[in-house]
Amino acid sequence: MDELVREWTARLLDTGNVTALVVGVVALVLVCYRSTWRVLRNVVTIAHEGGHAVVALLSGRKLNGIRLHSDTSGLTVSTGKAHGPGMVFTLLAGYPAVSLLGLGGAWLVTADLARVMLWVCIGLLVVMLLAIRNAYGVLSVVITGAVLFAVSWYATPAWQASCCALLSWFLLFGGIRPIAELRGKRVRGRASESDADQLARLTGLPGGVWLGTWFLVGIAALVVGAQWLLVMPQV
Repeated sequence: MDELVREWTARLLDTGNVTALVVGVVALVLVCYRSTWRVLRNVVTIAHEGGHAVVALLSGRKLNGIRLHSDTSGLTVSTGKAHGPGMVFTLLAGYPAVSLLGLGGAWLVTADLARVMLWVCIGLLVVMLLAIRNAYGVLSVVITGAVLFAVSWYATPAWQASCCALLSWFLLFGGIRPIAELRGKRVRGRASESDADQLARLTGLPGGVWLGTWFLVGIAALVVGAQWLLVMPQV
């Protein structure tokens, strides 16, 4: 056990991994600091609503549109049965989508595929843009896509890897904070139409069960993603 800890520590203190650790700390600050979170939470909302949209389509529902709002909330509207597995999975998908995207990004960074990650994200944003139904949503998606395009086009490979690591860390941390925020809103009785409460009405399981499930998924993704980013060769 001691040998394993020493080996892990040695790999962590490798120059590239120290860089990844610093990037992770920066991402954590961006998520925890209220002013930066208020702006960057739009990225989390895009991923959240994208998760709803993808699962809605995969479950056979018709996607009517996505709206992103200036208060960083969002709404994905789909039509189909108002109950059953399709609706349940659609509602379930939003919060885990953020963490799972961060986990996927972490894997791509450690596999030295940062440029691929950038273009996959840009492609997903272009597709999502087709479903956006309000001006603020269009602006949010276009700005996010423009930043990613600039990194992919102008940044050196090392900077691309660092930026992708930052995005991965941000999604891994950012996938957890909204769950805590939702819990607080539910305690104050201000989230009766939240994903958790809608799931509670559909399934009979308390909303807290869904919050707990999302939290565990987020923590698991963070642990695995952090291990990939910190102890595997990258940047």
